Amino acid sequence: MKMKKITKIEAQKRLGRYNIYLNGQYAFPVAESVLIKYRLAKDLELDTATLEQITKDDQIAKAYGRMLDYLSHQLRTEAEVKQKLTDLETPPEMIDPVMEHLRSDRLLDDQVYADSYVRTVMHTELKGPQVIRQKLRQKGVGELVIDQALEQFDLNSQLENAQKLAQRLVKRYRHEPIRRQEEKVRQGLMTNGYSSDLYNQLKENLVLVRDEDQQSSLLATSGEKIWQRNRRYENLYERKMKTKQALYRKGFDLDAIDRWLAERDS
Repeated sequence: MKMKKITKIEAQKRLGRYNIYLNGQYAFPVAESVLIKYRLAKDLELDTATLEQITKDDQIAKAYGRMLDYLSHQLRTEAEVKQKLTDLETPPEMIDPVMEHLRSDRLLDDQVYADSYVRTVMHTELKGPQVIRQKLRQKGVGELVIDQALEQFDLNSQLENAQKLAQRLVKRYRHEPIRRQEEKVRQGLMTNGYSSDLYNQLKENLVLVRDEDQQSSLLATSGEKIWQRNRRYENLYERKMKTKQALYRKGFDLDAIDRWLAERDS
């Protein structure tokens, strides 16, 4: 078997990289980790199979280094790292070794990622568990991992955050009819990942804007617009019923609607 001898090892300007010379000629670069692994030194003789393995390991080391840069900014999931390796056109057979290296160095752990993500959202946002679950799914995290991470977002914490979100929604829709305010709050909570059961638990303590003068003025304004829009109905009873139905769909109380119609007729 033909052997080749290392005649020179030269450090590159790039930290942790070395140039290897064989039989007096430049041959290939290697990472410091590969240099140490194979104990590369001047006058060491290498066969063809070993040279091929060194080249492969160096490619893995370069991909690993790129992932260190990728992970230096924030935590990533396994799926995100694997996708990044693919995007960088890493040979498929090298992806698993890089992933395993990252796991063994504790730089890649979906449970750690999910736990951290849930804690962050709990303390900085008002998103509910279903939205959190969906976000983690999109990042490739498994269901059992998500389940464990969400255990820290207990019912009391959910109620506390949902209450804050509910009051923001009340403020946003304070100029709407009371029933519409309730509908908007419920829809808003569910859109943000909270369950209908949780809404039922907090709705009794929900402080809605119940300014009677405001509600009466809002009903009168809306009612008059709808009344005029329904002038095509020549039958007075039908016009009233159509107006009443439209106002109810807008969230106004039926008794309040009847009072307004009666006052309008008087």
